[in-house]
Amino acid sequence: MDDGWIKVGNLADVEEDDTHSVEIDGKRVCIYNLGGEVFATDGTCTHGDADLSLGMVVDSCLIECPLHEGTFDIRSGRAVGAPCTEALRCHPVKVEQGFIFLRPVS
Repeated sequence: MDDGWIKVGNLADVEEDDTHSVEIDGKRVCIYNLGGEVFATDGTCTHGDADLSLGMVVDSCLIECPLHEGTFDIRSGRAVGAPCTEALRCHPVKVEQGFIFLRPVS
């Protein structure tokens, strides 16, 4: 799309309190469905280079890294659990007619 939004999938593909990985311009992005609200962060842990889509959503708001179990707030990207200290970049997301669109942040 010319306004910067990229169609990345169907809302039905991302189960509630789960993750979905997509690749945009060679970079992994993790999509989350938190109670019907959709969020997106960089898909690689800032601590250990692990794929966050393989992690577990905890308390309906945190993603736990599958490598060292550090946690990030999905809504803000903030690192909230050791050993993670550097935040994840968040990307704007919108859902239209059942499709997920993302506008990547550089």
